[in-house]
Amino acid sequence: MVPALELLCHRIAWSLLFLGLVLTTTGRMAEVYSALKSPRIMLPLTISSALISINWFTYIWAVNSGHVVESSLGYYINPLVNVILGFIFFKDRLRPLQMLAILLALAGVINLIVAYGHFPWIALTLAFSFGFYGLVRKIVHVESAPGLFLETLILGLPAAAYLLHLWGQNTGALGAYGLQADALMVGAGAATALPLMAFAFGARRLSLVTLGVLQYVAPTCMFLLGIFAYDETFTPAHMTTFLLIWAGIGLYTVDGVKRLRRASVRQTG
Repeated sequence: MVPALELLCHRIAWSLLFLGLVLTTTGRMAEVYSALKSPRIMLPLTISSALISINWFTYIWAVNSGHVVESSLGYYINPLVNVILGFIFFKDRLRPLQMLAILLALAGVINLIVAYGHFPWIALTLAFSFGFYGLVRKIVHVESAPGLFLETLILGLPAAAYLLHLWGQNTGALGAYGLQADALMVGAGAATALPLMAFAFGARRLSLVTLGVLQYVAPTCMFLLGIFAYDETFTPAHMTTFLLIWAGIGLYTVDGVKRLRRASVRQTG
Protein backbone atom coordinates (compact mmCIF):
# COMPACT_ATOMS: atom_id res chain seq x y z
CA MET A 1 0.00 0.00 0.00
CA VAL A 2 1.30 3.45 -0.94
CA PRO A 3 1.69 5.70 2.16
CA ALA A 4 -0.82 8.55 2.48
CA LEU A 5 1.80 11.31 2.34
CA GLU A 6 3.31 9.95 -0.87
CA LEU A 7 -0.15 9.60 -2.44
CA LEU A 8 -0.89 13.20 -1.49
CA CYS A 9 2.31 14.39 -3.17
CA HIS A 10 1.51 12.43 -6.34
CA ARG A 11 -1.99 13.88 -6.31
CA ILE A 12 -0.58 17.41 -6.10
CA ALA A 13 2.18 16.89 -8.68
CA TRP A 14 0.00 15.28 -11.36
CA SER A 15 -2.81 17.77 -10.73
CA LEU A 16 -0.33 20.59 -11.34
CA LEU A 17 0.81 19.03 -14.61
CA PHE A 18 -2.76 18.36 -15.77
CA LEU A 19 -3.93 21.89 -14.95
CA GLY A 20 -0.87 23.40 -16.61
CA LEU A 21 -1.69 21.52 -19.82
CA VAL A 22 -5.35 22.58 -19.67
CA LEU A 23 -4.52 26.25 -19.14
CA THR A 24 -1.80 26.25 -21.80
CA THR A 25 -3.95 24.61 -24.47
CA THR A 26 -6.88 26.93 -23.73
CA GLY A 27 -4.70 30.05 -23.75
CA ARG A 28 -5.43 31.00 -20.13
CA MET A 29 -1.94 31.16 -18.64
CA ALA A 30 -2.16 34.97 -18.80
CA GLU A 31 -4.75 34.75 -15.98
CA VAL A 32 -2.21 32.86 -13.89
CA TYR A 33 0.53 35.45 -14.49
CA SER A 34 -1.89 38.25 -13.60
CA ALA A 35 -2.92 36.57 -10.35
CA LEU A 36 0.70 35.94 -9.37
CA LYS A 37 1.25 39.69 -9.31
CA SER A 38 -1.64 40.31 -6.90
CA PRO A 39 -1.09 39.79 -3.15
CA ARG A 40 -4.88 40.14 -2.68
CA ILE A 41 -5.26 36.94 -4.69
CA MET A 42 -2.17 35.01 -3.64
CA LEU A 43 -2.66 35.39 0.12
CA PRO A 44 -6.13 33.78 0.22
CA LEU A 45 -4.99 31.14 -2.28
CA THR A 46 -2.13 30.25 0.06
CA ILE A 47 -4.69 29.76 2.82
CA SER A 48 -7.00 27.71 0.59
CA SER A 49 -4.07 25.54 -0.57
CA ALA A 50 -3.27 24.72 3.06
CA LEU A 51 -6.92 23.86 3.73
CA ILE A 52 -7.25 21.59 0.70
CA SER A 53 -3.99 19.79 1.50
CA ILE A 54 -5.31 19.02 5.00
CA ASN A 55 -8.53 17.74 3.46
CA TRP A 56 -6.74 15.58 0.88
CA PHE A 57 -4.31 14.08 3.36
CA THR A 58 -7.04 13.25 5.89
CA TYR A 59 -9.18 11.63 3.22
CA ILE A 60 -6.33 9.56 1.75
CA TRP A 61 -5.24 8.40 5.20
CA ALA A 62 -8.83 7.53 6.17
CA VAL A 63 -9.46 5.47 3.03
CA ASN A 64 -6.11 3.68 3.38
CA SER A 65 -7.00 2.89 6.99
CA GLY A 66 -10.47 1.49 6.29
CA HIS A 67 -12.59 4.50 7.30
CA VAL A 68 -14.56 5.09 4.09
CA VAL A 69 -17.94 5.25 5.87
CA GLU A 70 -16.62 7.72 8.45
CA SER A 71 -15.16 9.77 5.60
CA SER A 72 -18.60 9.87 4.02
CA LEU A 73 -19.92 11.17 7.33
CA GLY A 74 -17.48 14.06 7.01
CA TYR A 75 -18.86 15.00 3.63
CA TYR A 76 -22.42 14.68 4.95
CA ILE A 77 -21.49 17.19 7.66
CA ASN A 78 -19.65 19.49 5.24
CA PRO A 79 -22.78 20.96 3.60
CA LEU A 80 -24.09 21.83 7.07
CA VAL A 81 -20.81 23.65 7.69
CA ASN A 82 -21.37 25.50 4.40
CA VAL A 83 -24.83 26.54 5.53
CA ILE A 84 -23.42 27.89 8.80
CA LEU A 85 -20.65 29.76 6.99
CA GLY A 86 -23.16 31.14 4.50
CA PHE A 87 -25.33 32.40 7.35
CA ILE A 88 -22.38 33.98 9.19
CA PHE A 89 -20.46 35.53 6.30
CA PHE A 90 -22.99 36.05 3.51
CA LYS A 91 -26.29 36.45 5.38
CA ASP A 92 -27.91 33.60 3.43
CA ARG A 93 -31.51 32.94 4.47
CA LEU A 94 -33.53 29.73 4.42
CA ARG A 95 -37.18 29.36 3.42
CA PRO A 96 -39.36 27.02 5.57
CA LEU A 97 -38.94 23.92 3.38
CA GLN A 98 -35.22 24.56 3.13
CA MET A 99 -34.96 24.87 6.91
CA LEU A 100 -36.82 21.59 7.36
CA ALA A 101 -34.52 19.95 4.83
CA ILE A 102 -31.43 21.09 6.76
CA LEU A 103 -32.92 19.95 10.06
CA LEU A 104 -33.61 16.48 8.64
CA ALA A 105 -30.06 16.23 7.35
CA LEU A 106 -28.72 17.46 10.68
CA ALA A 107 -30.77 14.82 12.49
CA GLY A 108 -29.25 12.18 10.24
CA VAL A 109 -25.72 13.35 10.94
CA ILE A 110 -26.32 13.52 14.70
CA ASN A 111 -27.80 10.03 14.62
CA LEU A 112 -24.67 8.65 12.98
CA ILE A 113 -22.35 10.53 15.36
CA VAL A 114 -24.19 9.08 18.36
CA ALA A 115 -24.08 5.60 16.81
CA TYR A 116 -20.29 5.78 16.41
CA GLY A 117 -19.83 6.22 20.15
CA HIS A 118 -16.63 8.24 19.77
CA PHE A 119 -15.52 11.69 18.66
CA PRO A 120 -15.50 11.56 14.83
CA TRP A 121 -12.31 13.55 14.27
CA ILE A 122 -11.84 12.25 10.73
CA ALA A 123 -15.32 13.35 9.71
CA LEU A 124 -15.05 16.76 11.37
CA THR A 125 -11.60 17.45 9.91
CA LEU A 126 -12.89 16.67 6.42
CA ALA A 127 -16.04 18.72 6.93
CA PHE A 128 -14.46 21.89 8.31
CA SER A 129 -11.35 21.91 6.10
CA PHE A 130 -13.44 21.67 2.94
CA GLY A 131 -16.06 24.07 4.30
CA PHE A 132 -13.51 26.82 4.91
CA TYR A 133 -11.85 25.99 1.59
CA GLY A 134 -15.14 26.73 -0.15
CA LEU A 135 -15.52 29.94 1.81
CA VAL A 136 -12.08 31.21 0.76
CA ARG A 137 -12.63 30.25 -2.89
CA LYS A 138 -15.94 32.09 -2.91
CA ILE A 139 -14.37 35.40 -1.89
CA VAL A 140 -11.12 35.29 -3.90
CA HIS A 141 -11.38 36.97 -7.30
CA VAL A 142 -9.86 34.33 -9.56
CA GLU A 143 -11.51 31.83 -11.87
CA SER A 144 -11.66 28.16 -10.94
CA ALA A 145 -8.96 26.63 -13.18
CA PRO A 146 -6.28 29.35 -12.73
CA GLY A 147 -6.99 29.46 -9.00
CA LEU A 148 -6.66 25.71 -8.60
CA PHE A 149 -3.45 25.77 -10.65
CA LEU A 150 -1.98 28.38 -8.32
CA GLU A 151 -3.04 26.38 -5.25
CA THR A 152 -1.34 23.25 -6.58
CA LEU A 153 1.67 25.35 -7.60
CA ILE A 154 2.03 26.54 -3.99
CA LEU A 155 1.83 22.92 -2.80
CA GLY A 156 3.78 21.56 -5.76
CA LEU A 157 7.26 22.64 -4.69
CA PRO A 158 7.31 20.74 -1.37
CA ALA A 159 5.46 17.82 -2.98
CA ALA A 160 7.99 17.55 -5.80
CA ALA A 161 10.87 17.83 -3.34
CA TYR A 162 9.48 14.95 -1.29
CA LEU A 163 8.93 12.75 -4.36
CA LEU A 164 12.45 13.49 -5.58
CA HIS A 165 13.77 12.56 -2.15
CA LEU A 166 11.96 9.21 -2.31
CA TRP A 167 13.24 8.65 -5.85
CA GLY A 168 16.80 9.40 -4.71
CA GLN A 169 16.41 6.91 -1.85
CA ASN A 170 14.90 4.34 -4.25
CA THR A 171 11.86 4.02 -1.96
CA GLY A 172 9.18 5.68 -4.11
CA ALA A 173 5.98 3.89 -5.11
CA LEU A 174 6.03 4.96 -8.77
CA GLY A 175 7.29 1.98 -10.74
CA ALA A 176 7.29 -0.31 -7.70
CA TYR A 177 3.74 -1.70 -7.78
CA GLY A 178 3.11 -2.28 -11.48
CA LEU A 179 1.58 -0.41 -14.39
CA GLN A 180 -1.93 -0.30 -12.94
CA ALA A 181 -0.78 1.40 -9.74
CA ASP A 182 1.29 3.87 -11.75
CA ALA A 183 -1.70 4.70 -13.96
CA LEU A 184 -3.87 5.30 -10.90
CA MET A 185 -1.32 7.65 -9.33
CA VAL A 186 -0.87 9.61 -12.56
CA GLY A 187 -4.62 9.64 -13.21
CA ALA A 188 -5.17 11.16 -9.78
CA GLY A 189 -4.20 14.48 -11.36
CA ALA A 190 -7.25 14.69 -13.61
CA ALA A 191 -9.47 12.95 -11.06
CA THR A 192 -8.53 15.61 -8.51
CA ALA A 193 -8.54 18.67 -10.72
CA LEU A 194 -11.81 18.24 -12.63
CA PRO A 195 -14.17 18.04 -9.59
CA LEU A 196 -12.37 20.88 -7.81
CA MET A 197 -12.55 23.08 -10.91
CA ALA A 198 -16.29 22.48 -11.02
CA PHE A 199 -16.60 23.12 -7.28
CA ALA A 200 -14.65 26.37 -7.40
CA PHE A 201 -16.71 27.48 -10.42
CA GLY A 202 -19.94 26.83 -8.52
CA ALA A 203 -18.69 28.24 -5.22
CA ARG A 204 -18.32 31.71 -6.74
CA ARG A 205 -21.75 31.65 -8.42
CA LEU A 206 -24.09 29.82 -6.04
CA SER A 207 -25.11 30.48 -2.46
CA LEU A 208 -23.42 28.27 0.11
CA VAL A 209 -26.87 26.98 1.08
CA THR A 210 -27.41 25.62 -2.42
CA LEU A 211 -23.91 24.16 -2.51
CA GLY A 212 -24.56 22.65 0.89
CA VAL A 213 -27.53 20.51 -0.04
CA LEU A 214 -26.22 19.50 -3.49
CA GLN A 215 -23.04 18.17 -1.91
CA TYR A 216 -24.91 15.30 -0.28
CA VAL A 217 -24.61 13.42 -3.58
CA ALA A 218 -20.85 12.79 -3.17
CA PRO A 219 -20.94 11.30 0.35
CA THR A 220 -23.81 9.06 -0.68
CA CYS A 221 -21.59 7.57 -3.39
CA MET A 222 -18.81 7.14 -0.82
CA PHE A 223 -21.27 5.59 1.62
CA LEU A 224 -22.31 2.99 -0.97
CA LEU A 225 -18.69 2.28 -1.93
CA GLY A 226 -17.78 1.75 1.70
CA ILE A 227 -20.61 -0.73 2.13
CA PHE A 228 -20.62 -2.66 -1.15
CA ALA A 229 -17.06 -2.32 -2.46
CA TYR A 230 -15.12 -2.39 0.82
CA ASP A 231 -17.54 -4.40 3.00
CA GLU A 232 -17.64 -1.87 5.83
CA THR A 233 -20.32 -2.13 8.46
CA PHE A 234 -23.85 -1.01 7.55
CA THR A 235 -26.03 -0.86 10.66
CA PRO A 236 -29.63 0.26 11.26
CA ALA A 237 -28.14 3.60 12.38
CA HIS A 238 -26.55 3.99 8.96
CA MET A 239 -29.88 3.24 7.29
CA THR A 240 -31.66 5.82 9.47
CA THR A 241 -29.08 8.48 8.63
CA PHE A 242 -29.23 7.68 4.93
CA LEU A 243 -33.04 8.00 4.85
CA LEU A 244 -33.12 11.23 6.88
CA ILE A 245 -30.56 12.94 4.67
CA TRP A 246 -32.24 11.92 1.42
CA ALA A 247 -35.60 13.05 2.81
CA GLY A 248 -34.02 16.45 3.40
CA ILE A 249 -32.62 16.55 -0.14
CA GLY A 250 -36.07 15.64 -1.47
CA LEU A 251 -37.69 18.54 0.39
CA TYR A 252 -35.05 20.97 -0.83
CA THR A 253 -35.57 19.78 -4.40
CA VAL A 254 -39.34 20.21 -4.13
CA ASP A 255 -38.83 23.74 -2.85
CA GLY A 256 -36.51 24.54 -5.75
CA VAL A 257 -38.93 23.15 -8.34
CA LYS A 258 -41.78 25.22 -6.89
CA ARG A 259 -39.69 28.39 -7.09
CA LEU A 260 -38.74 27.67 -10.71
CA ARG A 261 -42.37 27.07 -11.66
CA ARG A 262 -43.51 30.29 -9.98
CA ALA A 263 -40.74 32.23 -11.75
CA SER A 264 -41.72 30.66 -15.08
CA VAL A 265 -45.39 31.56 -14.57
CA ARG A 266 -44.47 35.18 -13.79
CA GLN A 267 -42.30 35.42 -16.91
CA THR A 268 -44.93 33.93 -19.23
CA GLY A 269 -47.68 36.01 -17.59
